[in-house]
Amino acid sequence: MEKEIDKTVTHYSFTSLYQLMNFDHGYLSLGDKLSDEQLKEVREAFTLFDLKNEGKIANDKVGQAVRSLGLNPSEEEVQLMIREVDVRGTGFAVYAEFLAMFKRHQRDISSEDEIKDAFRVFDKEGNGYISAAELRHVLTNLGERLRDEEVDEMIREADLTGDGQINYEEFAHVLVGK
Repeated sequence: MEKEIDKTVTHYSFTSLYQLMNFDHGYLSLGDKLSDEQLKEVREAFTLFDLKNEGKIANDKVGQAVRSLGLNPSEEEVQLMIREVDVRGTGFAVYAEFLAMFKRHQRDISSEDEIKDAFRVFDKEGNGYISAAELRHVLTNLGERLRDEEVDEMIREADLTGDGQINYEEFAHVLVGK
């Protein structure tokens, strides 16, 4: 039980820092607001792959349609997008579902970029790891006053490999559970 509480505290500590740095500002609205040009491009891609002009795209064409918009999801990601919107199992995506897939994948990419940017802020030496000293430095600059033991505990909880430092994968895992 105590270990679960420690992990929760570590997650919220890093998440709070992430929010303090304003990297997640607007995250929820990112996919909701597309420019007129983007909407036009999504509509054109949908129309192009709506082969029978029925207002729907067969699920086996969704990956091609999304990729025609410049996104590059893996086949696994495409299948996940389809499962998320085709909850009735119809075997096709209507325009609203296709638009939702595009927004979701675009938001996921942005979120990953934001996490990478946040990691770079912490990784002062640029060596791909966050040390206790680097974490302490960033915390101090953000006005957070934590005891050395608290900083060390944050490192220990996030450090899945046990090497005393946090790499990008560990950092992302703490922030979003990826």
